[in-house]
Amino acid sequence: MKQVILTGDRPTGRLHVGHYVGSLKERVKLQNSGDYDEVYIMIADAQALTDNAEHPEKVRQNIIQVALDYLACGIDPAKSTIFIQSMVPELTELTFYYMNLVTVARVQRNPTVKAEIQMRNFEASIPVGFFCYPISQAADITAFRATHVPVGEDQLPMLEQCKEIVHKFNTVYGETLTDPKIVLPSNKACLRLPGIDGKAKMSKSLGNCIYLSDEEADVKKKIMSMFTDPNHLRVQDPGRVEGNPVFIYLEAFCKPEYFPEFLPEYQNLEELEDHYRRGGLGDVKVKKFLNNVMQAELGPIRARRKEWEQRIPDVMDILKEGSRVAEAKAAETLNDVKASMRINYFDSDQSDMYQKYADLEKSDMFIRKATVLEKSETVVFWCILNC
Repeated sequence: MKQVILTGDRPTGRLHVGHYVGSLKERVKLQNSGDYDEVYIMIADAQALTDNAEHPEKVRQNIIQVALDYLACGIDPAKSTIFIQSMVPELTELTFYYMNLVTVARVQRNPTVKAEIQMRNFEASIPVGFFCYPISQAADITAFRATHVPVGEDQLPMLEQCKEIVHKFNTVYGETLTDPKIVLPSNKACLRLPGIDGKAKMSKSLGNCIYLSDEEADVKKKIMSMFTDPNHLRVQDPGRVEGNPVFIYLEAFCKPEYFPEFLPEYQNLEELEDHYRRGGLGDVKVKKFLNNVMQAELGPIRARRKEWEQRIPDVMDILKEGSRVAEAKAAETLNDVKASMRINYFDSDQSDMYQKYADLEKSDMFIRKATVLEKSETVVFWCILNC
């Protein structure tokens, strides 16, 4: 079996460092590992429209922003297929078929759907398209026969529901779809990066992000204003590391080589954390170290992004070609799905269906009357006797 990766992001804004440590960094690593035959990275514009239907221009404009972030982080068009979701209409048809395999109650129990509804204050006014997000995501994953899906921790319930759909389809119609595996970051701090305001999740809609495209001064400003331990009022006070966004970011981004360069009085992050817990280490000093770490990580990404910004026509060509390749792959899967469901009525390999009519033709219940028309065309009329 081919080893295939499928992952992606909604183009509702530029990507932030939560996307980077949560999934993007892992995608680049997997792309370059040589262990995968195909890598598909989707810009999910159709999904973005489920809660932005009245603002399509927002989605349209951010497609290029997300593509620039991908390329800046190291996604290589020669190794990965970057495509736009709406340019692959087969995904919509697959979603329609999968809806028949999932109950409303099951979607309502999805923790990610619950959290997103609450965050957006949808309540009873939730758009149907947004509500069906787990089903459409299953279509995205299965269309490319993905064996591995690198995502953040918040997407785990979605993958579980996708696996349920795959199991149900294969049980009802026969082995057709590929069962995917989720790929989470190995560093626990990367599973879900909190916002700079201390909120549980970094989110574009909450405005608590550090973006990959942020300028150096903007990154520094955001880091120096980050939420820390509210009880750590004086330098000499003992501080709390657990749940402290500054230290969570250090766990996610810090490398051993950064200490000799930026903070030589400490050997490693553990020493820094112990000093903070004992007291005698101020928040400003820790934040300055974090800023140096983040600048070292984001600097090369920012530079590559500016280079690609000068090549927008090339970026569009990458998306166009990637969408063409993606549609061809999805079309193959859709054909297999329809064959398994036996709704490929006009395919040549339907001899068994036609044989039934041939058998009926020979029975005493039917009489065939044929009339030869112009150009030797024949129309066959079936009449039921004794009706």
